[in-house]
Amino acid sequence: MSSKEPRWTQTWLGGVRSAGVDLGYPGERLGLPEEGSGSIAGWGRRIAALVIDWMICTWVVVQLLLRMNPAEQPWAPALVFAVQYLILVGFMGQTFGHRLAGIRVAAMDGGDPRWLPALVRSVLLCLALPALIWDRDHRGLHDRVSNTMVVRM
Repeated sequence: MSSKEPRWTQTWLGGVRSAGVDLGYPGERLGLPEEGSGSIAGWGRRIAALVIDWMICTWVVVQLLLRMNPAEQPWAPALVFAVQYLILVGFMGQTFGHRLAGIRVAAMDGGDPRWLPALVRSVLLCLALPALIWDRDHRGLHDRVSNTMVVRM
């Protein structure tokens, strides 16, 4: 800590940990393990899964199967993404990207999410902004509203 700066800026700029607050690891408040299967998925895995799913929806489904140009119909990849996300998360609890990244969407009780939470989560994920607002357990706003979490397999 620099003696030239007032105390309140040092604590605020350093975050709550510099103020002596121990927040624990992501998922500790939820009763999840710190590492391994069942622990909260990190941002790298989640972003990798999202990129894989988006590429599948844009290139494979929209361009190859539907023969649409995403530049001319920008709504098509988003619609395909929402539909595949709803179906796959609703049935299996994970998308192709989730499977490849080694993660899954789980309800707060640890089981697979139901259809309504999967629908809510899909719609909010397509809006993008709710996914950019998260808590200390790495749960985005779309996770909190749908009462879900993303865990490692």
